[in-house]
Formats: sequence, structure tokens, C-alpha cells
Amino acid sequence: MEKKNRRTLVLCDFDGTICTVDMGNEILNRFTGEGWKEIDRAYCAGEMGSRDAYSRVVSLLKGTKSQMLEFVRASEKLDPHFPEFYAFCREKKMDVKIVSDGLDFYIDAILRRYNLQDIEYFSNELVFRNGDAHSILFPRMNIQCEKCGTCKSGVLKEYRQSYDRVIYIGNGYSDVCPAKDADIVFAKDILYETCGQNGIACVLYENFYDIRAFLQNSDSI
Repeated sequence: MEKKNRRTLVLCDFDGTICTVDMGNEILNRFTGEGWKEIDRAYCAGEMGSRDAYSRVVSLLKGTKSQMLEFVRASEKLDPHFPEFYAFCREKKMDVKIVSDGLDFYIDAILRRYNLQDIEYFSNELVFRNGDAHSILFPRMNIQCEKCGTCKSGVLKEYRQSYDRVIYIGNGYSDVCPAKDADIVFAKDILYETCGQNGIACVLYENFYDIRAFLQNSDSI
């Protein structure tokens, strides 16, 4: 297949990747109190998946949607190179989608803040009732797996047949599974360490400037 005709999908994690702050953790730390710490410890130790963790933590959330959004606006830190990276992808006709095990309301707010709301994203959904956090929905869960609220591998496999190549960009635990099925992986932090341990080829990056530079200099683009 000629290079110019290859269809490429870029799948990006959000927390710790597009947003350099883990906004999900920041929300939970700010609006749950100490009860979240033990749940987070169990999640990081692999004793429970994120879906179970979210289901337990939602009852601890104390705050209105407006309070949480105000906190998000004050705390978020978008990777300053991401808008330029996204423009580069559009120029090269590479599709970009976000896959997140975080929560929809802050992803939507941050994307809109930077006029990036046209990017499709898949995430867990925090339901508010009368302005307060009520429940969390998992529209992209894998019922055969207990680990993640959003099955990123499921999203990748769903779109695989429509693309000749899938690029994956991530940093955390929930990125390990989809990285196994991607054609090119950009990794840092926990994902980079795990790829090394599991023999998964990946490219170390610090920010989206690094990724764009690598792709610009790649013969495959």
C-alpha cells in the first residue's frame, strides 16, 4: 500500500498525557477527603480495577458540578504542545481520538477551553443530580474484564479495521493493554516502564513536541 494512502489513527490518553496533571486524581483528592487514599492504594497495588474504585469512591464525592469545574479551570495544565500536535495530525490527515479512564465532565471542559472540542473522546461519565455528583457510568467497559472503566483496547480494536496503522500515546496503567495492539507506541512513566518489562517496543517522550518531531522525521508519515 502506498504511504500516501495509509489511514492512520492516533489514540491519546488524557490524564497525565494531553493534560499533564492527572485531573481525575486531583478531583478525587480535592472532593473526597481521606477515604479516597485507601481506594487509590488498592488500585495502584492491583487489588482492584478502576471501575470498582470509581464505584466505591463516588459516594465520597462532596461537591457540586460548578465547584468541580471551577477547580478544573484553576488546576488543569494542558500540554502546551498538544494544540500544535493536533494541527499537525490534521494537516497529515491523521485522525485523533482520546481514550480516557477519567471522567467526561472535566475532559469536555478542558477541550472546550482550548477550542479542541471537535476531538472525539471516550471516557467514564460522572452523572450529576441537582448539581451534585450522583453516580458514574461506564459506557465503554468490557464486561469480561474487571480492570478499567473505559476499555481502551476495545476502542482500538473497534477502529482497527478502518485504519492501516494505529499510533498510541499514553503514560499509565490503563494504557498498558492498548499499547500491546498498537503499531507505534509513545510512552512515559508507568507505561514506559511496563513496556520495557513486557518487551513492547515504544518511543520515550516527554511532551507532544517530541512526538510531533519524531513523526515529522519518520519515513512512515
